[in-house]
Amino acid sequence: MKTVAEYKNACLQVSQPLPVFNVTLMGAVGCMLADDVRSLVDLPQRSCAAKTGYAVRAEDTLGASGVNPVRLMLESTQAEKNGTGLPLQARHAMRIEAGVPLPPGADAVLSTVYAGSEKGEIAIIGEAEPGLNVHARAQDIAAGQVILRAGIRIGSRQVAVLSSAGQYSVPVHPKPRVVVMSVGDELLAPGKPIEAGKIYDANSHALLAAATDAGAEVFRVGPVSDNPAVLRESLEDQLVRADIIITTGGLVKDGHDSLCEVLEDFETVDFDSVAMSPGERLGVGKISDTTIFCLPGEPVAALICFEIFIRPALRKMAGYMHTERRVLPARMVSGWESPEGLQEFVPAKVGGNPSRGYTAEPVCTVGNSFLSGLSRANCLIAIPADTELVQAGETVECVVLDR
Repeated sequence: MKTVAEYKNACLQVSQPLPVFNVTLMGAVGCMLADDVRSLVDLPQRSCAAKTGYAVRAEDTLGASGVNPVRLMLESTQAEKNGTGLPLQARHAMRIEAGVPLPPGADAVLSTVYAGSEKGEIAIIGEAEPGLNVHARAQDIAAGQVILRAGIRIGSRQVAVLSSAGQYSVPVHPKPRVVVMSVGDELLAPGKPIEAGKIYDANSHALLAAATDAGAEVFRVGPVSDNPAVLRESLEDQLVRADIIITTGGLVKDGHDSLCEVLEDFETVDFDSVAMSPGERLGVGKISDTTIFCLPGEPVAALICFEIFIRPALRKMAGYMHTERRVLPARMVSGWESPEGLQEFVPAKVGGNPSRGYTAEPVCTVGNSFLSGLSRANCLIAIPADTELVQAGETVECVVLDR
C-alpha cells in the first residue's frame, strides 16, 4: 500500500509539461506563456493625450487664472487619430480625444474643467506645464522591452498588451486535452428517465468540470459498458486526441468490473491501494504517449482523488508554476475519530480571516461523506495517517477548494 505522498509522486512522474507551441493570441487564451515576450514597438508610439480635452502649447497658457483667463482660438478641426494633421498654431487650441497623438507643436492637454469654449475660442483658467495630461512616447513600454514573463496565464489583459505591442502569436504550453470516461453498465445519462437497477452518471460530468477548472481542454465519453471488448475499443479510440484519459469506475476485481482486466494488458499501467480515505484503490500509467488516471466509481471519492492527485499533475502538464491548492491552518470546531493508518480528507467549511485566524467544521458526519455535503464544502481537511483522534480546538490543514 502506498502513502498519499508516494502516489502523488507517481502521478507527477508520468505527467511532464507538454511541448511548447507557437499559437495565435486567441488560441493562447487560457494557456501558460512558455517564454518571455518583448514589444515590437514603443507604447505609445507617439506622444498622445492622456484624457479628452484641448491640445495647447503650454507657453500660451502662462498667467491664466480664474480672474484673468487666457483666450485661445479654437481650431475647427479635431486632432487626427493618425497624427498626420496640421501643426497647432501659436495662440490656438484643438479638440483632442484620449489616446490620440498630439498635433505637432502641442505639448499639453487641458481638460474641460480648466477650459470652456464659446464663439470659436476657449477661455483657460489655469496654467499648463509641458507634458500635462500627455503620455510621452514609450512612457509605458519601449521597443524591445519584455512585456510578459514566462509562466503567466494568458487572459484578456495579456492579449491587450500583446496585440498593442505588435505580437500576433506567442509560445505557450497548450492546455492538456483530457478525456473523461465513466465505466459501468449501471450508469445512465442525466436527463433520461430513471430505470430499475440504474443510477445517474455524476462522475463524468463532475470530473469534466473539475478538469476544465484546472485548465484543461475537455471531452466526455460515456457511460461506457463494462464489456471488455467495448471498453478496450473505447479506450483505444481516445488515444488519438487525448493527452490524459481519466476513467472512473471499474477498479474492483470481482468479475463484474473489467477496467483492470483490460488495462493489465498494458504493462505501463499500475494499480495500487493508497493509504487514504476516501479512495484507496487507484490506477496510473501510460498507454503509448497518453497518461491515464483511474479513479473510483464512488463520486465523493472520485472528486477528492482528482483534487489530491490529478489536478496537480494536470497543471504540471499545462506549464503552471504553482500546481497545488492553497492550504490554510484552521482550528477545529469539533472532533472525531480518524481511521488508523489512513490519511483522511474530510469535506468541510473553513471561515475567518488572517487577523483573527480560521476555523473549520466538517459539512457532514465524518466517515459518511455525501455529495450534498461536498457541494457545500469549500475545503478538504487533511488529517495525517498517524492521527487517530482529531480534537476540537486543535489546528489542522485545510486544502482550499474555492478560489
